[in-house]
Amino acid sequence: QVQLVESGGGLVQAGGSLRLSCAASGGTFSTGAMGWFRQAPGKEREFVAAINWSGRPTYYADSVKGRFTISRDNVKNTVYLQMSSLKPEDTAVYYCAAGGGGRVPNQYHYWGQGTQVTVSS
Repeated sequence: QVQLVESGGGLVQAGGSLRLSCAASGGTFSTGAMGWFRQAPGKEREFVAAINWSGRPTYYADSVKGRFTISRDNVKNTVYLQMSSLKPEDTAVYYCAAGGGGRVPNQYHYWGQGTQVTVSS
């Protein structure tokens, strides 16, 4: 059973940066695609970024392209989301996902508990 634990969320001013981490355990981390999703209050969970098992290719939602960078360290069993030039509309709970691939939440089997990101204007 794969377990995912996110960290790195917090409160930041618009224009600032945060780096989220997702530590995986209990599974064959290095052979699977990983993804980040987010969910704002009253909205559906939406795709943010995904990365193949080898680190390439990477995929991004249009709303974050050029501002966010996804990466992974298969030695540390960790995937990262570097977020820069943050905007208030980036405010959401951010979730790490594994055991699948793609841009749709139900394409992934495993989920973390989420980490809150709040961007103030």
